[in-house]
Parts: sequence; structure tokens; C-alpha cells
Amino acid sequence: MVSTHDKPLADLERRLASGDSHAAGVRDMFDRIAPTYDTLNRLLSAGIDVRWRKLAIETIAARPEGAILDSCAGTMDLTALIAKRWPTARVVAADFAAQMLDAGKQKAPNAERVVADAMAMPFDDASFAAMICGFGMRNLADTRRGVREARRVLKKGGVFTTLEFFRPTSMATKVFHGVYGNVVLPTVGGLISGDRSAYAYLNQSMKHFVSREQYESLCREEGFRVTRAEDLTLGIASLVVAEAV
Repeated sequence: MVSTHDKPLADLERRLASGDSHAAGVRDMFDRIAPTYDTLNRLLSAGIDVRWRKLAIETIAARPEGAILDSCAGTMDLTALIAKRWPTARVVAADFAAQMLDAGKQKAPNAERVVADAMAMPFDDASFAAMICGFGMRNLADTRRGVREARRVLKKGGVFTTLEFFRPTSMATKVFHGVYGNVVLPTVGGLISGDRSAYAYLNQSMKHFVSREQYESLCREEGFRVTRAEDLTLGIASLVVAEAV
């Protein structure tokens, strides 16, 4: 029997296997943890995530002319860095959790905010010169559909950068992810957010996601040329940069 305490996690696992309804469960979860999300990000990563994001935005510096999309923008940390780095560019922050966007709106007040599903975005074909997605692809019910949608909204030659916790393949990284994900994430995340099941889910989302190499292959299959792929901080996170061909 699933306890009341663990029921939200069980519900999310069920939604993961049920297609589009998965999105509703993940959206509700992120709306719940939005108030403490930034605090926990800094604490749980010891601030390393700030450096990862700065590295990520520099990968789109060589993009063509045009707008920049921060997909799965969350509380708009990447949006803020992009807006500061290119103050005259049109910057759009899209996320399906409205409360996450609301929590971060002061970070980049001039950026456009759009509540949108990354698997079915309300943008025309070839609308953007660059798209960046930080720690969001693994939360999609269908990763391929998300990559395909990225290709659709990017113009030819556009840059697609993914910053993500891919499923680890090396033994050392597997051990770290195991300890961190099974103990640190749910314990610390639960204490501060009051929602242990949400942080237990985030651990599961890492365990059951694709590896970096599998993601690179998926990008190639969906119309991208991978130009850069590297692990960051002993493989804890990774960057994949691709060009729309």
C-alpha cells in the first residue's frame, strides 16, 4: 500500500507512463515547490549551478540574428543571464508551470513570459535563433517530441543548448548520483520545501532519463548537428550543443 506521504511520487510515476497526463503532475509539482526552488538550487548544488548556467549561455553566442528562447525556464535564472548578456535581444521565457515563471519574473522584467508545454510550443516555425533548456528535458513525457519541437521553432543554423542531469554511465558518477539522489535530494529538499515527494521525483527523473550519448543521438535523428558535448563537474551535469541543419 502506498502511504499518504508517498502518494504524490507514486502518482507522478504513474503519469510518466501515461503520456500527456504526466505533464499535469509535473506542472503541479513545480508550482508547489516554486517558493523555495531558488534557495534549494543554490544549497543543493553548493552554488555550482550558477557556473554551469554561465557556461551554457556562452554556447549560444555564435547564434544567427534573432530571438532567444529559454525553454523550461523555471524561475528564469538562465533568462536573466541571457537578458543581461544581450540586453537588446528579444528574450522569451517559456515554462508550463506559471508559478515558477511568476517566482522569477523580477530577474528579467523585460523578457517575455509564456506559459507553454515544451512538447507543443505556441510559436511559429523558425521563430528563434537560439534555444536553451536548463534541467527541463528530463521532465518531459516524451524526450524525442521535445527535441523535435526544438528543431521546429529554430531557424536553420540556430543553436540548441541543453544543460541537464543525464543518466550517469561511469561508476564514480553513478555512486555520486545514488547517494545524492537517494539521500540528499529528498532529505534536504523535503525539509526546506515541505514536499519530500517532489524531490524524490526529481531523483527518479535523473535515474530514468537517457544518457548524454543517447541524447546526442536523438538530437542527430531529429535534425541537429551536435557541435559540442561535455560533462561538467565530474559528470554531475552535462552540456550538449547542437546546430539546426
